[in-house]
Amino acid sequence: MNATAEAPRRRVFTRIFSASLRLGGLLLLFAISAHAEGVLHLYNWNNYISDETMARFEASCRCRVKQDYYSDNDEMLAKLDAGAVGYDVLVPTGNAVESLIRRNALRPLDKSKLPHLKNEKPEFMNLWFDPGNRYSVPYATTVTLIGYNVEKMRALHLPTDTWALIFEPRYLAKIKGRVTVLNSQRELMAAAMKYLGYSVQETDLAKWEEAKRLIIRAKPYWATFSNSTYIKDLAIGNIWVAHGYSNDMYRAREDAKAAHRPFTIGFETPQEGAVLAVDSFVLHKSGARPDLALKFIDFMLDGANAADVSNLIGAGNPNAAAMAHISPAIAREPGIFPPPATLAKLEMLRDFEPKMRRSLSRMWTEIKVR
Repeated sequence: MNATAEAPRRRVFTRIFSASLRLGGLLLLFAISAHAEGVLHLYNWNNYISDETMARFEASCRCRVKQDYYSDNDEMLAKLDAGAVGYDVLVPTGNAVESLIRRNALRPLDKSKLPHLKNEKPEFMNLWFDPGNRYSVPYATTVTLIGYNVEKMRALHLPTDTWALIFEPRYLAKIKGRVTVLNSQRELMAAAMKYLGYSVQETDLAKWEEAKRLIIRAKPYWATFSNSTYIKDLAIGNIWVAHGYSNDMYRAREDAKAAHRPFTIGFETPQEGAVLAVDSFVLHKSGARPDLALKFIDFMLDGANAADVSNLIGAGNPNAAAMAHISPAIAREPGIFPPPATLAKLEMLRDFEPKMRRSLSRMWTEIKVR
């Protein structure tokens, strides 16, 4: 081929190459711009951060937050085990944090990027599931307790400060069909264990068998096992006693009040003790933006922002700087913010070994089919 024939081809190639460079440059600029704006991927409990607080964070970091939601820790862990990736921040409970650490699924925290970490209450730091807080920052707390119709309990002369109210036939006979308990193996069996005077972290299966028998004896008096409907049923008067979470009882109380019901909803931590849940922010290894994740966590550690979850849903709060920003009616509620004597009787659920989990699952199956 002569040089005259080759020249047009060179010019065409040069134009194509130049266009490719320009396109590549534009794509690179777009990628840099998108990264500069950024998207934080948050896997969270539903209704755990208000839209207003989220909008403030997005404005402060000039980024966007994309949230996916889960209804319990097992659902979250199962989704991750199935291969879900790309989440920058998760909000697991203590036993799930322990499980994620054991799976080597979390990034260690760079605490130099968390100047507001000093706002956390000492009693909620350095907990058993993450000594030294290498991976987790406490965000919110709940207590699993008893909610009740104040007027009905008063008229029936029933105690509201003991698990006996949901386990003892001498009390249950007066409220048969008006009681719900959580549809949760760990939570319900933990309540039975506390009533019997045992730890919820007990590994002696004979004691868990005793708890199983206690539950089976009480079951005929209960209306149903419920993880969510008890809020509405308690607020409208369909049930009189519910085993559930402190923030749900707060919501039921406020709903009944707003609807001008002729009764009041109360909630109380049983004197035998109860389950305390601490939900924490953690960084998942699959997240692409650990820098944004740390900015988000530090933003949420600011007192005014940390108060959001308490004012929004009545959750307890491990952030000392948040207390001045929490509604007084919530801040002085002992079912949400347990006093020291009550706090000392609370325990957190642990992630048992596989053999123990299988044994408890068999007990739970027996409870449900009886």
